[in-house]
Amino acid sequence: MGVEPVPDAPAAVLTLARGRTVERALAVADYHAGIEAGLRYERGVELDSAADERRERLLDLLDRTAADRVVVLGDLAHRIGDPGGVESEELAAVVDAVTDRVPLTLVPGNHDAGLAERFGDRIEVVDGAGVRYGDVALLHGHQWPDPDLLAADVLCVGHEHPTVRLTDDVGGGRVERAWLRGPLSRAPFDDHGDVPAWNDPELVVFPAFNDRSGGTWINVDGQGFLCPFLPEGLPTADAYLLDGTRLGDFRSV
Repeated sequence: MGVEPVPDAPAAVLTLARGRTVERALAVADYHAGIEAGLRYERGVELDSAADERRERLLDLLDRTAADRVVVLGDLAHRIGDPGGVESEELAAVVDAVTDRVPLTLVPGNHDAGLAERFGDRIEVVDGAGVRYGDVALLHGHQWPDPDLLAADVLCVGHEHPTVRLTDDVGGGRVERAWLRGPLSRAPFDDHGDVPAWNDPELVVFPAFNDRSGGTWINVDGQGFLCPFLPEGLPTADAYLLDGTRLGDFRSV
């Protein structure tokens, strides 16, 4: 389906038809550069910066996959609004590091205001309603997609930061990042407006690249989803851990 998760990583390789060229793109979602400064400002939480480690993880994945391009499915930045200080420094460093090797495409998210103006001469910033490259459509997920995206075979989104809470027989528990994959339902889109082209796409919800950004506990009752067409748009979907373990339908994990 043009989306191959990278084993043991919150990333996938996409096959993108860009005009007459077919590219292999390394895709990640929710990088949240400068999150430590944001958490200190927003919540009074003090954490050492992991900026260098985040950047090296991304570059290692680029080397590992030999991709032609990096795609960020939104929220490259963390703080909403014009980032400054150490967040700005981390953004500049990761943009420099990636674009020294391959082109970088940003599908802007709700945290990415101002990035097109700052980096638009160095990176490709597409419309916030998403973009389709052949059979693969890309969207951050904080807003409804351009209807053209629904003609793709697969729609990739971020924004949700899906995680699962796992417990054992003695009451121990842990939270792990997860993928969500399943057939997208047309119902919420019909309710929202016209759907000129519908291709029964698969929806792939990416885990957050940043392991400090929290997430939606998709298997815990009462947890609200962030994406406007979820969970209604996924009447059934499987959850997968980063190592590829299939957990089954996310509602029954």
